[in-house]
Amino acid sequence: MGRTARVSRKTSETDVAVELNLDGVGRHTIQTQIPFLDHMLAQLATHGLFDLSIEARGDLQVDLHHTVEDVGIALGEAFAQALGDKRGIRRFASVLIPLDEALARVVLDISGRPYLVYEAPQLKGRVGSFDVTLVKEFMRALAIHMKVNLHVGILYGENSHHCVEAIFKALARSLDQATAIDPRIADVPSTKGSL
Repeated sequence: MGRTARVSRKTSETDVAVELNLDGVGRHTIQTQIPFLDHMLAQLATHGLFDLSIEARGDLQVDLHHTVEDVGIALGEAFAQALGDKRGIRRFASVLIPLDEALARVVLDISGRPYLVYEAPQLKGRVGSFDVTLVKEFMRALAIHMKVNLHVGILYGENSHHCVEAIFKALARSLDQATAIDPRIADVPSTKGSL
């Protein structure tokens, strides 16, 4: 059956459909109507080696916020669904990724206890039409609905595009590492017996 998921989320503001294969090769089809978000989600699929399809329509005439957040919610739910009981996963990951002058760090624990720590005070303004403060909203939605403890930070960097892209690449590699099956782990990786 594989570690796959299909999630739909429809509200009066957005309509989002996500298909995810954790054990993919990075194939992706992303159409959110927000070009910069599409570019970042393509980084997530490519560098996480996830096969990922996302189609989203939203009230962009109001703001990008609803669509960005709801894509994060649906993607978080898809990861949670694909992981199932989390048996055999590595659970933890810590990754540093550079992009030119920027250095991003993402550390996560697929703990079942959602929490976000987000430290990127230099991320202000816009990349094209994309308000970079929405990156935090995306990460919060993902963390809550995937039920993951997620720490995201920019250690340094000046160019907002570089900083955000480094974050998404670090998130991709972290998710790949933490969701990977380790043949030495026979059960759920917790002394509690569940995550």
